[in-house]
Amino acid sequence: MEINEIKLMYDYNDWADARILAACARVSPAQYAAPTSLGTGREGLRATMVHMLDNMWQWRITLQGYYKDALADEAAYDATELHEDAFPTFAALQARWETEQREMRAYINTLAEDTLNSRIRYVIPGAVREHVVWHLLLDVLLHAMQHRSEAAALLTMYGQSPGDYDFTLFLNERAAGRS
Repeated sequence: MEINEIKLMYDYNDWADARILAACARVSPAQYAAPTSLGTGREGLRATMVHMLDNMWQWRITLQGYYKDALADEAAYDATELHEDAFPTFAALQARWETEQREMRAYINTLAEDTLNSRIRYVIPGAVREHVVWHLLLDVLLHAMQHRSEAAALLTMYGQSPGDYDFTLFLNERAAGRS
């Protein structure tokens, strides 16, 4: 994997996230917070969005070495996770999302290709894992794609479809200077 390729994928991810976040901003506070039982994977729009944010956060701190050594216990791991109650409003979620996007981009901008293609070891409860750095960065994107689709289904149900977020649409907008 080359640095310019992973940066392009993260540019797309940020563009697609912006479309989902803009649609989220148009729903009512009650719709944002409402639990649902539509089988979309999470218990509602806020739960889905917080889950996406937590995944981005968790992989970034993992890649930056936070889980290099085991934490004290399960409670210590749980304390690092982002939870719905920390984001009672969409504004709170959006502010943290923007911060996390900046932090992830700053991390990616520090990478050299040898690091991008190297392996990283990390410890989670009950396991020591090792993966190639760019594989984990790609996992963030694929995970976001799955849950963006779930959020889009909920948003569409609320009458606030985020519209299309095809990679080629992003590329076309980028080529035209609109993204």
